Amino acid sequence: MIDTHCHLYGEEFKEDVDAVIERARLQGVSRFYLPAIDSAAIPGMLALETKYPGVCLAMMGLHPCYVKANYREELAIAEEWLAKRPFVAIGEIGLDFYWDKTFVKEQYEAFSVQMQWALDRGLPIVIHTRDAMNETIKAVKPFADKGLRGIFHCFSGNAAAAKLVTDMGFYLGIGGVVTYKNAGLAEALEKIGAGYLVLETDAPYLTPVPFRGKRNESSYLGYILEKLATIKNLPVNELAAITTANAQKIFGG
Repeated sequence: MIDTHCHLYGEEFKEDVDAVIERARLQGVSRFYLPAIDSAAIPGMLALETKYPGVCLAMMGLHPCYVKANYREELAIAEEWLAKRPFVAIGEIGLDFYWDKTFVKEQYEAFSVQMQWALDRGLPIVIHTRDAMNETIKAVKPFADKGLRGIFHCFSGNAAAAKLVTDMGFYLGIGGVVTYKNAGLAEALEKIGAGYLVLETDAPYLTPVPFRGKRNESSYLGYILEKLATIKNLPVNELAAITTANAQKIFGG
């Protein structure tokens, strides 16, 4: 299995990240993709990647919730890093209208700028969208038409949104939400082929049942896989192989 989205460099893992990674590897998780948030997160993220080469892999980008008055400076820092060394993706980027709508215009601008970076560099994007699914799809479409690809991370939209996303050639990141009662994800994924799905934890957030309420970690990926296998009516091993191959297609390797 591959955890396509986890924040293992965060403060929540400061004391035991090595044990967290070891537990996950014992459960069959072979790779951990680390999305960037803002410039403050970069040192910890890159240190973890250096410690676990080929196992922990870093993205670069500015998260929409961190698009503030200084967003141009943040984008400049991210762009400097992209010029310095390779990254596996631009992410996580997108639109979030849940917490704060003060910088909606700036969120759109930052999203477009970063999608263009990805196109220019031939990289995939990893999208964060909350309370903004239709707006996000609309913003992505012109870039998708030019060949941009990536993942709608933590997908929790309806069947219509799932179809629009996959019709653009994008993948759906499926995490702990799929294990929640009344989340509606099973219905949304009913007609989506397994070839468009990847696994993620978003650790330390969105912990799957039966650990909901506790810190999430990558070793719980199997619970997400099992629930998804039930929804898609596929053997667990087969779905593990498909989602792993999907992640490799997106990120390479």
